[in-house]
Amino acid sequence: MSLESAALARVKPSATMAADAKARELRAQGRNVISLAAGEPDFDTPDNVKDAAIKAIRDGKTKYTNVDGIVELKEAICAKFARENGLTYKPSQINVSPGGKPVIFNALMATLNPGDEVIVPAPYWVSYPDMVALAGGEPKTLMTSAEHGFKIQAADLEAAITPKTRWIILNSPSNPSGAAYTKAELRALADVLLRHPQVWILTDDMYEHLVYGDFEFFTIAQVEPGLYDRTLTMNGVSKAYAMTGWRIGYAGGPEPLIKAMAKVESQTTSNPCSISQWAAVEALNGTQAFIKPNQKIFEERRDLVVSMLNQAKGMRCPTPEGAFYVYPSIEGLIGKTSPSGTVIQTDEDFAVELLEREGVALVFGAAFGLSPFFRISYATSTANLEDACSRIQRFCAELK
Repeated sequence: MSLESAALARVKPSATMAADAKARELRAQGRNVISLAAGEPDFDTPDNVKDAAIKAIRDGKTKYTNVDGIVELKEAICAKFARENGLTYKPSQINVSPGGKPVIFNALMATLNPGDEVIVPAPYWVSYPDMVALAGGEPKTLMTSAEHGFKIQAADLEAAITPKTRWIILNSPSNPSGAAYTKAELRALADVLLRHPQVWILTDDMYEHLVYGDFEFFTIAQVEPGLYDRTLTMNGVSKAYAMTGWRIGYAGGPEPLIKAMAKVESQTTSNPCSISQWAAVEALNGTQAFIKPNQKIFEERRDLVVSMLNQAKGMRCPTPEGAFYVYPSIEGLIGKTSPSGTVIQTDEDFAVELLEREGVALVFGAAFGLSPFFRISYATSTANLEDACSRIQRFCAELK
């Protein structure tokens, strides 16, 4: 008799976490390993946010809170949505959860019935399809291409929608590709979705503040107010505020959906950490002055990585609009053999052999639903990136 439930048997462990754990394991054995697997800023949490957390502890704000967030944080989130996205929400339309992942999971758990389909554009964040499956739904992969910048086309979205479609998940800027939708591109998708009133939209805007050059960020309910009543606009403090370990995600949406999500939360995690909530209030209400300088550093790292990977034999690396990932193609390396005799037949083979020979950890493209690619996170120091990319160049040059 299997220990796993039927629901859990449908789910794979997170490949990104597995790759990072493998890198840590090899380091503990004394190997010189550079991990480009984890999506985590290397910047420190801003001091004003830390100070707010310390004050909350000293003020005794260490008890249970409302299941889906304190009023002060909900008000700060409402102010953020109004200020930065032109979206008007009341506190009763806001959910706060212990990270962005529970926001998505709670929304799916609250709304999916067996047979309901969720459109998941590929390449996708590794957790989307598995969360859909765990919630009893059917993930329906919608393929994109490098030629279209890893962005879904309106005609393809139209063709993918069926009477069973309950949600579409939009992630812009994207993990893993860094692709971000322009206002015009969102407008084209919105026109399709207006014709299908049964489809709800879950937009994951976690990388909103990490866009480069003159790119301007938009979210779909802002572009098309007609979709406001069936859009869950999700965000969090993890990436822009370097607060991954604080575990605060949030969303704005229709009140009935927010109430249903709180019901799920009340029987699972209960409230997010009280101290983290007060820190997030300061993050959203306090100075935003550090965001632009951090953004500039990430942009310089992006340009370095794209340049160096495009100099690697057999590799093509597009320049993404945002986030802190690149998603290069290794189509030119499939079928080649490494000095150890290993034939590179898949992007997973490439990642495994690269880690073994050169000590560079990354995540293979099949984990994100689109091969033959891989994901690199450039949320680490320039020195690490230069070293890692030099190792990748050497590895590619040795393939015959």
